[in-house]
Amino acid sequence: MKKGLFRLQYELDDSTPYTERGSDAGAKLHVENIEDNEVRQVLEHLATMSYKEKLSWLMDQPQSGSMAILPMGTHTPDSIRRQLEQRMPNLLFISRPLHTIELLDNYLYAVNEALPEGAYLWCHTMTAVLQRKLLHKKYKRGLGDLLVLTNYLWHRVCPKLKLTHKLYFAMTDGKKRSMNRVEVIGRLYRAGFEVVDEKFHDGEFFVVARKTKEPVNDSEPTGSPIIHLRRIGKDGKEIVVHKFRTMYTYSEYVQPYIYHYQSLERGGKFKDDYRVNFWGRFLRRVWLDEFPMVWNLLRGDIKLVGVRPLSRQYFSLYIPEMQELRIKTKPGLLPPFYYEAQTPETIEEVQESERRYLEAYLKAPFKTDWKYFWGIVGNILFRRKRSK
Repeated sequence: MKKGLFRLQYELDDSTPYTERGSDAGAKLHVENIEDNEVRQVLEHLATMSYKEKLSWLMDQPQSGSMAILPMGTHTPDSIRRQLEQRMPNLLFISRPLHTIELLDNYLYAVNEALPEGAYLWCHTMTAVLQRKLLHKKYKRGLGDLLVLTNYLWHRVCPKLKLTHKLYFAMTDGKKRSMNRVEVIGRLYRAGFEVVDEKFHDGEFFVVARKTKEPVNDSEPTGSPIIHLRRIGKDGKEIVVHKFRTMYTYSEYVQPYIYHYQSLERGGKFKDDYRVNFWGRFLRRVWLDEFPMVWNLLRGDIKLVGVRPLSRQYFSLYIPEMQELRIKTKPGLLPPFYYEAQTPETIEEVQESERRYLEAYLKAPFKTDWKYFWGIVGNILFRRKRSK
């Protein structure tokens, strides 16, 4: 263990509230809601301890059949299998901070494989926000700002760029990456876990998650500046749309979690969607985030005016009648709810807005799109409607 780092964390904990944008989303999550009594009692007991006390207590506990600990030296899928061979614990503790684990996705996939359905996982990490606060506390303002910028460029930007990706992992083995809260939760959901509880405590971000399914087998998460998203197109066929990335990495896997704990705002989007990063808020405000979708328009995947291309998870929230109506036409670049004088606020209102457009379009395609196009342009220019 790096005791010096832990000591700094305790100093940070004494005087610094560490919350991240949107961290209140976890306010409705509580360990006491866990149905397994033994798991709940253990986690409630740990909640009152400091980080160092947590580790000490866990190491002193007998490795019973219902509880297991992955020690600091366990950091590869093979070592996980050796540790948990012939064991099926109901509660697994990962003592190693997630941001120090090389090939973290493979690690979490192996953990999923080793746990029975419904088992719980306890893990922790230092997030990017906590790292920034730690650097600002340890160093003077000018030097602290420089180190924060350097840390951001090296540990967050370089791992995601093709030009620097290999260099970064060759030099660091990916063991000191900087991850934000959204990415941590997204990685867990991608690995087949559902977040039960999350909190910032004692200089660390702690998460309790439950295994609910097998890991997601798809391509790499959207970490590049231009992302490629799978969406439902005409006749229910899957299309890939292109956009500038406006959210943190792994945000696409957090959508079920966000929907469950947060309400929707106007236009059917999530209220105070903390997955959107700083640059993303700017790009959405000036309508640049969807500019790469012009390529989809030229390819014929979408048309200029039409219902928004939806992910399968969001598409599943629509009533069956609207699902059938939606796939009769191509999705569009300019969604019909921007045509409305008053932007729809709920998913039900969004569906009604889309129903009016789709029924009119199926009767008179050109006339409907012509009318909606100029209505949308007028609302954008004169009523200042913006993407969020």
